[in-house]
Amino acid sequence: MKVDMTQKIDSVLDRVKDPESNLSVAELGLVKKVRFSEEQNLLYVFTDFVSRQPGCVTCAGIAMAVSATILRNLDAEFQKEFPDLTIEFV
Repeated sequence: MKVDMTQKIDSVLDRVKDPESNLSVAELGLVKKVRFSEEQNLLYVFTDFVSRQPGCVTCAGIAMAVSATILRNLDAEFQKEFPDLTIEFV
């Protein structure tokens, strides 16, 4: 991956915040890796929200809503940085 692409990815991960703690996705480690397929013009973003799900059913519902918000924000920011790429969350 090119250096400028890596810098843009890092920038996105620093900008997108958890709405509850205001910590960045980078600080929370929610994105485990990012892969780029030049052939397919596709950016794969590997996330891990499952390991952070609480055991309480009510709390898990809230956590799922927060996770969905973070994913929407990540998608929007990745689309801004890479408008010519398809972004896929895995």
